Amino acid sequence: MRTIGLTGGIGSGKSAASRLFEKLGVPVIDADQVARDVVEPDQPALVEIQQHFGPEVITAKGELNRRWLRQYVFDHPKERQWLESLLHPLIRQNILNWLLTQQQHPYVLLTSPLLLETDQHQLVDAIIVVDVPETIQLQRTCDRDDMSPEAAQKIINTQIKRADRLARADFILDNSSDLHQLELQVIALDQQLRLTAGN
Repeated sequence: MRTIGLTGGIGSGKSAASRLFEKLGVPVIDADQVARDVVEPDQPALVEIQQHFGPEVITAKGELNRRWLRQYVFDHPKERQWLESLLHPLIRQNILNWLLTQQQHPYVLLTSPLLLETDQHQLVDAIIVVDVPETIQLQRTCDRDDMSPEAAQKIINTQIKRADRLARADFILDNSSDLHQLELQVIALDQQLRLTAGN
């Protein structure tokens, strides 16, 4: 079984591409979802986060206050490093556990916005980059997340540069057009990946 990584900058359309692969029967694990799972109210990581950041980081329902935390760590880079050092090993272990259950498939997809910024790229055999120009990335992020251009740009600036991401890609999906064009590319790439997996 091959593990294929799928990544792209914020607002590039990683989730849309992932759903299209899933539609074709490809098992997909989303590192963002795993990141949410490891900070559920019953998880030890949430207790550590609360002890470190204080009561503001927990909502009235006892859940992680993601909006507050996201803003705080982007304004305090050292705190972001602390958070990442706690969560990234947990996320990686959960991904590894899932991969062990998927051996019967020709290939599986690991979708992660931080595939290249963390050691998650070590878990994959090839990398797909969903790519759009930064102007489109900025616009889609603002529209989707109801975010100011300044806030969206700050997130983009923390991610690996577009040129560096593309330089590390084995396959590129151009998502600067519409969903139909993306789907055509995904179908073609899926066929290619199944062939190279011997199926």
